[in-house]
Amino acid sequence: MQSATSMTSPLLEIANLKKHFGQSRGLFKYDPHAVRAVNGISLTVKEGETTALVGESGCGKSTAAKLISGALAPTSGDIRLRTRDGTLLDVATLRGSARKKLWRDVQLIFQDPFSSLNPRMTVRQIIAEPLRNFGIARGEEATMIVADLLDRVGLQSNAMNRYPHAFSGGQRQRIGIARALAVNPRLVIGDEPVSALDVSVAAQILNLFQSLKRDLGLTYLLITHDLSVVRHSADRVAVMYLGQIVEENTTAALFSAPKHPYTHALLSAVPSHREKEKTRVVLPGEVASARNLPTGCAFHPRCALATDLCRKVTPQITTGSNGSRVACHTPLDEAST
Repeated sequence: MQSATSMTSPLLEIANLKKHFGQSRGLFKYDPHAVRAVNGISLTVKEGETTALVGESGCGKSTAAKLISGALAPTSGDIRLRTRDGTLLDVATLRGSARKKLWRDVQLIFQDPFSSLNPRMTVRQIIAEPLRNFGIARGEEATMIVADLLDRVGLQSNAMNRYPHAFSGGQRQRIGIARALAVNPRLVIGDEPVSALDVSVAAQILNLFQSLKRDLGLTYLLITHDLSVVRHSADRVAVMYLGQIVEENTTAALFSAPKHPYTHALLSAVPSHREKEKTRVVLPGEVASARNLPTGCAFHPRCALATDLCRKVTPQITTGSNGSRVACHTPLDEAST
């Protein structure tokens, strides 16, 4: 993995981002039982890096991806993307044609490659469609670009006239990647991009992501529940629990010395060559409902280190001297991990 330097400039800046579903919109009205899918996250993605947003199913990470891509409007908060000319664009305020322009800078790669590809279109038509929609190329010029993109993702140009059903799952994901790259995006969001693939094919796709990042200078936001994927692909990791980021750090630091008890539990389940030395942390109970969050720290009902303070006061995320961020009243120290 090729790490970006600390001098890399931010491409994406998210501040106190919220998305609540079912909330009353009338003046001074507030629904205490709204679903708080994303409940005040802040995150910076540096240009040229891979940042992973991880957590269990239902933690809000896919909703965050939809907010960043402009597919959903936030309840509140800021999403600022640095454009090609260096200015910061407020994604949350975009409408109409302005939002369409955003989709050239931010592209999504989905979990299920088959459902994201039109079965009635050939590969040539699928990849050329964004070229036409954004006025980049048509006709023979578009065909040449499609052929080059297929080569970049490891497919032969004779695949152009075939339909999605003729390809394997891994090949379909390569087609989806080629389509995303057609418009030369600044940010690529992969929403569980390898979770539907078997292990060997997933490894090939992750290696492809890395080579494309190196060759094209791409920036990735990787949405996943699989920390094994994160360990080999990400420069930085943000861990979500019930709509909030509870820990963020470089991948190496987070895996070697997690500070939040939830992160520690997740990492204890990751396969390792030191398996005999590991103690699996089994969390009690179930994840609480985002419609009815616990008081204080949302993780406290499942945390063995919870105190009365945890049950009453929501911890604020704090930044350490090494750039780590953790939201916990009783963070783990290196000796305890």
